[in-house]
Amino acid sequence: MAAMSARADAPARTGEVRLLDGRLLGWAEWGPADGTPVLLCPGAATSRRLGCDTEAVEALGIRLVSVDRPGLGVSTPAPGRTFADFADDIRYFAVQRGLERPATVGNSQGAPFALACAAEEVTGALAIVSAADEIAAPEFADALPAELRGLVDTAVSAPDRAEKIFAGFTAEAMRDMVMGGSAQSDLAVYEDPAFAAAYRQALDEGFAQGPAGYARDTVLAMGRWAFDPAKIAVPVDIWYGEDDTSHSPDNGATLATRIPGSVRHVVQGIGGAVLWTHTESILRTLLEREERR
Repeated sequence: MAAMSARADAPARTGEVRLLDGRLLGWAEWGPADGTPVLLCPGAATSRRLGCDTEAVEALGIRLVSVDRPGLGVSTPAPGRTFADFADDIRYFAVQRGLERPATVGNSQGAPFALACAAEEVTGALAIVSAADEIAAPEFADALPAELRGLVDTAVSAPDRAEKIFAGFTAEAMRDMVMGGSAQSDLAVYEDPAFAAAYRQALDEGFAQGPAGYARDTVLAMGRWAFDPAKIAVPVDIWYGEDDTSHSPDNGATLATRIPGSVRHVVQGIGGAVLWTHTESILRTLLEREERR
């Protein structure tokens, strides 16, 4: 059933916003141009173009706006950037695109960037989907495999060296890593020809300027987060697929305790592909939270 319901439709509109320092931030949109704005922070190394089910987006009256993080897709690189820098970019971007303080979806490695925006009071209600958890947090010290523990320790103690390690990745290596770490329920989605083509295009675009954008993202996500989840004051829903074994040691159970009032959903029969198999449920819940806010 997951593969039948999963879609990653091409965007209806694309463009770039020039930031105050002259950099460009690339964007893509789905749904009605006058719909309710929802910002999407996409996953690891993927460009703005990897969307979700357009039918669900349009039925809910959502204007879904995805953004290339610096160095990915068409967005200008910003070496040494921080979570706070990204939040500043989105604050300016939201004004330029008329989004006000948009409800936001953070998927996979995009999740900590979405959380950073919420912590900086840039965005509204938040859906965190298949989130890259803060695995450098002390709670997970004994929960990680030795090889991953070593990478995390390097990201914390020697971030420049870790960034050079992650800069060795390519689009093909990223795809192989994702496929090798995915449950069978996810592979039924990822290996669907239409989805596979969309994902491959998004990875190729994510690495179009080289690996530096992905490497910086990964050092930030894998190290200690430079914001406090406990200070996030907007409604937060945390979504994981039950079969997900790669994004969080405990499918967000610890993360949920760190974000006041957050609601955790664990979906059966799917893993990290839950954004695409349950688009309608995730977005509908997000709109309800935003209306209450």
